[in-house]
Amino acid sequence: MRSGTSTIEAKREVLDELREMANRTPFDERGNERIDISDISPALVLDYLQTVGSRLANDFESKPFVEILDQMDLLTGPTEHQTLKNVATMMFCKNPAKFFPTTQVDIVIFPEGCIENPNNMIEVPKIVGPVPEMIKQTLDYIRTNVIKKRIIKPKDKAESITFFNYPYQAIEEAVVNALYHRDYQEREPVEITIEPKKISILSYAGPDRSISLDAIHKAEHLKSRRYRNRRLGDYLKELQLSEGRATGIPTIQDELRKNGSEPARIETDEDRTYFLIEIPCKEGFENVNEPLNEAINEAINEAINEAINKNALSVLLEISKSPYIKRKALLELMDISKATLERIIKQLSSEPLGLIEYQGSLKTGGYVLTEKGLAYLTALK
Repeated sequence: MRSGTSTIEAKREVLDELREMANRTPFDERGNERIDISDISPALVLDYLQTVGSRLANDFESKPFVEILDQMDLLTGPTEHQTLKNVATMMFCKNPAKFFPTTQVDIVIFPEGCIENPNNMIEVPKIVGPVPEMIKQTLDYIRTNVIKKRIIKPKDKAESITFFNYPYQAIEEAVVNALYHRDYQEREPVEITIEPKKISILSYAGPDRSISLDAIHKAEHLKSRRYRNRRLGDYLKELQLSEGRATGIPTIQDELRKNGSEPARIETDEDRTYFLIEIPCKEGFENVNEPLNEAINEAINEAINEAINKNALSVLLEISKSPYIKRKALLELMDISKATLERIIKQLSSEPLGLIEYQGSLKTGGYVLTEKGLAYLTALK
């Protein structure tokens, strides 16, 4: 490799990137002769088509599967020798690690901190599967086991203030970004480390060299001229798992700012071999598990007891048993009309009750109990 008038030995990472630049086709759009049509799950394809409202869903039973894949632009090459694209495996193969080893998410929890006590750690079972499923399972775990909410009622204000140790939307963007932008040729998992003061999300490889180190250190807006997995990003956007290109970091920082948290920090090395984002826990959240202020309880208990009837209590109990449940699932479980359910949900989620709320995106979110709701059901036991 020549640099000016000198010849230098290129590092492996630089050579890999030069080869990537030579092949202008994003990795996920390239054909892969190792992928057989039997590796692609018809059920996953149909579920996707139905979710995004594609007309192809109506033709799924009447057309050959290979024709459906062709119309979805998942095949490449001449007609006599077509191959499936890598993105077909990322999205619609139940075991993409067969083609891209270590395609998984590893979550490790250090209750005291990884430096303070590295021996005290909890390893969560690895999360595997197609990319949308890994995103969903990862977010479900963090949302259920990590994210906490606190409600404060200032004495001089009519409305209470709600904040979180980690705003869900910030975590959602960071997880999606890691699985969207990672290099699926790297034999490394996406690693999520949870500590008392921060959540760290590490993925390989690092940001494209079209993004300056100064922009990375500022961690405000990262816009790449090249994308490893452009098509994968389009799929995630259609599934409402991603807002679009170059919006992830601004969204993360904005959600942290609105929550009163410190900004996220981004790190990489000179060779761009990894991408690390650290999302800080909101300061002062170590007391989040304290009981609700007695004055707040006294103020809301009377209103709650008057408003809660048998059906409303049943809705609360179903949500407590199945966090992030959707309206459709609630309706199937309850012997009430759709109009009655809508009225109960509005009642339970509005002030002065505020016992439930909808968290997350339209695709992956659902109804959960607020801290008030948890306290109310606990008091009934």
